[in-house]
Amino acid sequence: MRGIILKSFSSEVEALHTVEMDWVDRWQVYQRLQELDIPCWCETNQPLKVEISNVTAAIQLRSVIRQFTISRQEMIYILEDCWQNKA
Repeated sequence: MRGIILKSFSSEVEALHTVEMDWVDRWQVYQRLQELDIPCWCETNQPLKVEISNVTAAIQLRSVIRQFTISRQEMIYILEDCWQNKA
């Protein structure tokens, strides 16, 4: 699994976060956050910076990062677990 580092620059819910990850994943995460209208910045050879203004944005950030960084096997396990818990 690829390493992800999330640093917060505020103790409040509204904060600027730095997400350090593989450059290919970073670009995909950046594109998806833009689609979700979550303010973010991605400069060449720099970590992704994301502005989190509410709980929904924080949950969306976590979800997007997981989507691009967990392995196929982990995703299969999560989906199987969801199906079992639904039954």
